[in-house]
Amino acid sequence: MNKLKMFGLALITLVGLSSAANAETVILASDDFVGITFWVISMGMLAATVFFFMERGSVAAGWRTSVTVAGLITGIAFIHYIYMRGVWVQTGDSPTVYRYIDWLITVPLQMVEFYLILSAVRKVSSGIFWRLLIGSVVMLCGGYLGEAGYINSTLGFVIGMGGWIYVLYEIFSGEAGKAAAKSGNKALTTAFGALRMIVTVGWSIYPLGYIFGYLTGGVDANSLNVIYNLADFVNKIAFGLVIWAAAVSSGGRSSK
Repeated sequence: MNKLKMFGLALITLVGLSSAANAETVILASDDFVGITFWVISMGMLAATVFFFMERGSVAAGWRTSVTVAGLITGIAFIHYIYMRGVWVQTGDSPTVYRYIDWLITVPLQMVEFYLILSAVRKVSSGIFWRLLIGSVVMLCGGYLGEAGYINSTLGFVIGMGGWIYVLYEIFSGEAGKAAAKSGNKALTTAFGALRMIVTVGWSIYPLGYIFGYLTGGVDANSLNVIYNLADFVNKIAFGLVIWAAAVSSGGRSSK
């Protein structure tokens, strides 16, 4: 019954928000492949959000915050993708502002997840939380300022890369990486390693898109939006699924 209530609440909230976002919807053309990817990704984010909120009550108490945040990440992305799709369909322009607003909220939350899953199995320093949060914000601010033209695009790229490298250092060789290695929890260690690969390999698509889309102009807006959309689909949903799987494996399923 609790799962049904959570499902109903999440569905009503998200559908209501998406309806408001689509108050002036333009019909999606059958040959608009980019627009179609915006639509598909938004529905995937919706499905993932409902799943995570339904499952949060089935995992051990220590992991519920992590699973809840996973649902928040995909839920926020769902709303933003509805707006991004509207911008693309109505104007044909890349929704850079909405995309960075989405990233500015969801990416720091993903970084915080490293702290949360560590906290689920052991006591960890709050410094991990703040270092990952600040590193991700620096990464995003540099990228946005460069893409939007507020600063030199190369300088923006360098600042963004600096933030990303700092985050990678923290989760591989910094306090967070060391805490995961010493945790003694197999589920956590496996999940932490998988999340690191997403942040390393999956996120590499974004700086590559910046290079070829903005610095060299080698990729057109259509291709760049499709690439970013598919990357978000994998990087956000897979990120949450890894955490959910670790929660189930580590603590078993709660009867509550």
